[in-house]
Amino acid sequence: MTQATTAPDGTADCTRIGFLLVPDFSMMSLMSALEPLRSANYVAGRQIYEWTLITPDGRPARANSGIELSPVSSIAEFDFHPFVLVCASIDGQWFDDRATFAWLRNLDRHGARIGAISTGSYPLARAGLLDGYRCTIHWEFLTSFTEDFPDLEVTGRLFEIDGSRVTAAGGSATFDLMLHLIAEQHGHEIAAGVAEQLIHPMPDEPDALQRLPLTQRLRISHPKLITIIELMERNLEEPLTREALAFEVDLSTRQVERLFTKYLGKSPARYYLELRLKRAHLLLCQTSMSILDVSVACGFVSASHFSKCYREMFGHPPRFERAPRPNALAS
Repeated sequence: MTQATTAPDGTADCTRIGFLLVPDFSMMSLMSALEPLRSANYVAGRQIYEWTLITPDGRPARANSGIELSPVSSIAEFDFHPFVLVCASIDGQWFDDRATFAWLRNLDRHGARIGAISTGSYPLARAGLLDGYRCTIHWEFLTSFTEDFPDLEVTGRLFEIDGSRVTAAGGSATFDLMLHLIAEQHGHEIAAGVAEQLIHPMPDEPDALQRLPLTQRLRISHPKLITIIELMERNLEEPLTREALAFEVDLSTRQVERLFTKYLGKSPARYYLELRLKRAHLLLCQTSMSILDVSVACGFVSASHFSKCYREMFGHPPRFERAPRPNALAS
C-alpha cells in the first residue's frame, strides 16, 4: 500500500489510518471514526483519507454486536503504518497479546501516531505507550483504569490529543475526535462540511462531560437534590452522613428524606448504598482488586456487611464476579 496519494495540486495529502480491531470491538465507535473520514473524502472532492482494518491474526473481525467485518489485514502485513487507532469495547481490558504490543511499540519507534478508542486505552497502557502522555477512556472504566495504571495521567475528558498519542472515550466522542482531526489537517470548512453531511454538530470541547448531566440522567431538576446526589457521587469511599448532606444544602434531614421519596422513590440512605454497590460492581468486574479492597474503596466498614448488601442487590455474592473470563489472544 502507498503511504499517500497525490492531490490535484500535486501535493501528497492523503492520510493513512489503520484501525486495529480488538476482539469484540465496538461497531459504533469504529463507524464513528470511519464515516467522518469517508465523508471528508466526499466533501473535499478527492481522497484525503484512506483506511485499513487490521486484526492481530488477520482473521475477520467480530464486533460485540456479533457482526463480522472482512477483509482485514494482519499486523504481520505492516512493517509500518503512519497512524493506528486501537478500537475496543467492554472486553478491551482483557486483551493481552505480546505480539500486538511489540508491533505497536515498533510503530512508535518509527514515528507513527498511535491512539485508542474507548477501552483501546488498556492495550496501549499495557504496551507502555501511554507513559508520559495524557489519555482518556470511557467513563465506565475510568475508576478501574486509574486503579490499574496509577502513574498515568488519565483525564476522563471526551478525547485527548497529546503529541503522537490520541485517545477518545468511545461512542460519539470518537466522532468529535475525528472532526477535530479533520479540522486540524484540512481546515474548519472541510470539517464543518462533514458535520453538515452527517447531521452532526461540530465537536464538543474535549473537556465536555462524558456522562449526561444528572438533570437528564435522572429526569429531575430540583437544584438541592441534584447537589446532594453530586456530593454522594464524589464521596463513595468515605460516605457523608445524612446530617452532613442536609447541612450542605441548608435543609433538615427530614426535608432531604422527603425530596428523595418524592423524586426518586427511595430513601437517601438506599440511594447512596446503591451508588456504592454499583461502583463496587464495576471494580470487581474491571480490576484485580481484592474483595476486601473493593469494599473499603466503596465505603463499607467490613467485608461481611459488603457481601450481604451486594448479594441483596445483585442476587449473588461479590466472588461471583471473579469467575474465570476468556482472555482474548492471551500469550
